[in-house]
Amino acid sequence: MTPELALQHMWTVAGCDPSALRSVSLSGSDPGLPSIYRVGSLASATIAATGLAAAEYRRLRTGRRQHVSVQMRRALAAFRSERYLRVDEGPPPALRDPVTGFYETRDGRWIQLHTNFAHHLQGVLKVLGCGNDRAAVAAAIRGWDGATLDQTLADAGLCAALIRTPDEWAALDQAKAIAGLPLFEIERIGDAPPEPPRASGADRPLAGVRVLDLSRIIAGPVAGRALAHHGADVLMINGPHLPNIAPLVIDNGRGKRSALIDLRDAAGRETLRGLAGHADVFLQAYRPGALAARGFGPDELARQRPGIVYVSVCAYGHEGPWAQRRGFDSLVQSASGIAFAERQAARCDEPKHLPCQALDHASGYLAAFGAMVALTRRASEGGSWHVRVSLAQTGRWLQSFGQIPDGWRTPDVTLDDVRDCVATVQSEFGRVLGVQPAEEMEETPAFYALPPVRVGAHEARWG
Repeated sequence: MTPELALQHMWTVAGCDPSALRSVSLSGSDPGLPSIYRVGSLASATIAATGLAAAEYRRLRTGRRQHVSVQMRRALAAFRSERYLRVDEGPPPALRDPVTGFYETRDGRWIQLHTNFAHHLQGVLKVLGCGNDRAAVAAAIRGWDGATLDQTLADAGLCAALIRTPDEWAALDQAKAIAGLPLFEIERIGDAPPEPPRASGADRPLAGVRVLDLSRIIAGPVAGRALAHHGADVLMINGPHLPNIAPLVIDNGRGKRSALIDLRDAAGRETLRGLAGHADVFLQAYRPGALAARGFGPDELARQRPGIVYVSVCAYGHEGPWAQRRGFDSLVQSASGIAFAERQAARCDEPKHLPCQALDHASGYLAAFGAMVALTRRASEGGSWHVRVSLAQTGRWLQSFGQIPDGWRTPDVTLDDVRDCVATVQSEFGRVLGVQPAEEMEETPAFYALPPVRVGAHEARWG
């Protein structure tokens, strides 16, 4: 599938005005990174859709369209933003724990562990009964059959995935549960009067739009970051007890403010409820149902704040037996056959992931796109809206693009190769070098108005 066809598919699924597609130009072709999958087409299409949706929302206020262009190499740089991040010209960021990775099991299968959070690591070590050492973990895993260990770790609420073939994944009840679903969903969940874009002194597409970002790591934060670089007021909300990965806080915190709220106590919940009452978008990446248990599900917020756009991002899908399973981009790649297919093509000794967190980044841009489409609908017809995106559905879409058999031979892309895609900003972390927005907007350039800040740097209130 070409980037143009992928963009057209997204635009059609969302029910957007097809004439807007005449205002987009895409350049470049796959493979742009070492992969058999058309990651560049995925990157270009999802980023272009985000830029075009921002332009269409602004058109409601100005009556003018603007041209949006995306170069594939810039889109791929954006999909690798956390890899190219540098602070004070230091080394590449450390993004994973040493125990995270692939291991061979007793029955000749492979399993991936994801232990980047300390409590996930300790949980895995407890199940395996071994020390915090990669060799010890490998020895312990050789005493397990793959499927048994996969299920045992899932039952313990830990993060792992058996390496499956695409056919094995397709045969699972979870794959069947999401097979008939669209790439993303934009559903009206309540009535509310129309809310046209607010008048603002700043000519930015999302000027005046308030976004609560209750997400961590990559997919959800990328969605919030995309809304921020088109002018939204994005307030990140973290729990004081929740872990983070420092380089991702920096990379995905650009353009946002950050506050702490403890949803375990009544005062914290009341604070969040007050913020939500004046928000336009409520973005969250908790497991399905987790926030509803605290009183912050989509239906509850639609009653409390008619006109809210509620955005949900999850790993394996919002329906099916794995809806509650903890997951990350790399685990979805492993479970769904992507890591198997990459290994098979490149004839590697072990499974092989995509050369970027493509499912995370694409899902983030899809979520931002869905939010802006919902805002546009709210402006004309009113209503409260729920946008749903999952990494598994994004991965299924990528797999449908077809493969490039020798794509894995493509040379990798270093930071020096994308120096024209990055810029430096002074922050409390030091001088941060980061990838800039890939979509080129004819009239309203996308940019980060704020440098990244530490978690909880601001008060939990609207400016």
